[in-house]
Amino acid sequence: MRVVVTGAAGFVGGHVVDALSAAGHEVLAVDAPERSLAPEVARRRWADLAARAGVAAAEVDLAVDDLDAVAAADVVVHLAGRPGVRDSWGAERAIRRDNVRATERLLAACMRRPATLRPKVVVASSSSVYGSAGRRPNREGDPLNPASPYAASKAEVERLAETAAGDGLRTVLLRYFSVYGPRQRPDMAFHRFVETALDGRPLPVFGDGRSSRSFTHVRDVVAATLVAAAEDLPPGIAVNVGHHEPVAVRDAIAMLTGILGVRAQIRREAPVAGDAARTWADTGRARELLGWTATTGLAEGLADQIAWHRAVREEVRVG
Repeated sequence: MRVVVTGAAGFVGGHVVDALSAAGHEVLAVDAPERSLAPEVARRRWADLAARAGVAAAEVDLAVDDLDAVAAADVVVHLAGRPGVRDSWGAERAIRRDNVRATERLLAACMRRPATLRPKVVVASSSSVYGSAGRRPNREGDPLNPASPYAASKAEVERLAETAAGDGLRTVLLRYFSVYGPRQRPDMAFHRFVETALDGRPLPVFGDGRSSRSFTHVRDVVAATLVAAAEDLPPGIAVNVGHHEPVAVRDAIAMLTGILGVRAQIRREAPVAGDAARTWADTGRARELLGWTATTGLAEGLADQIAWHRAVREEVRVG
């Protein structure tokens, strides 16, 4: 199977490329590293991808470049975009360019292919489209309540993918919930927590730590993504990809510092507008359609991420 992965130099994208390549698929990795929120990290990961045997790499800006070659695939796993609720305030133009406009152009390029040669398109969405969960986990049929420019852009991306499905393009929407694990972006919570704890500095926590998340290890996210790419699913369908047990941030910090063997020091920061008080994934549809459920508990997943941080630090020390 020929698979294009957009956002291949990103956190989830790099893991998806690894898994597809290991499974023997022909992979075209696509990214625009200079548009990343962490361009130095993206450039390093891009160099690794470009040098990897069995993976072709192409620098493509989905918002402006020709996308005919990107659309010439069996499956496109569309992970590219500008992430982050916090970073989206004041960056509305960039969010629309890199999320909405890029997706619109990618879907249009796929639609230009002859009907029998159009790829399936797996589109990454986000739990942020729901807003905060209430007394039960969010189900895919719940009304969307985006509360930030980032969340609003993902809701618009979903609308575009659903419209394309109605026009004959096989699209699948995966709503990822709080993904963590090795190679996480430096701006993400667990990355910041681990690095500051290893340095002996206070952990920066937005709010009082009572907010909770369906923290989902990247290994589980990749497994769901690969199944969604391979299975024959109803066009335009949305599927939650999240751990079914939400954990409060303060409990996650206690778990993390316990694994590290350090005392938790906290630096309180003001809550961020648009940040959900709780994300909570109903995974019934994922079990039914994908045969998938998250299997990595938070303690195991955090230990995995911490081991990666320590390995990176050791490489820097001896390198």
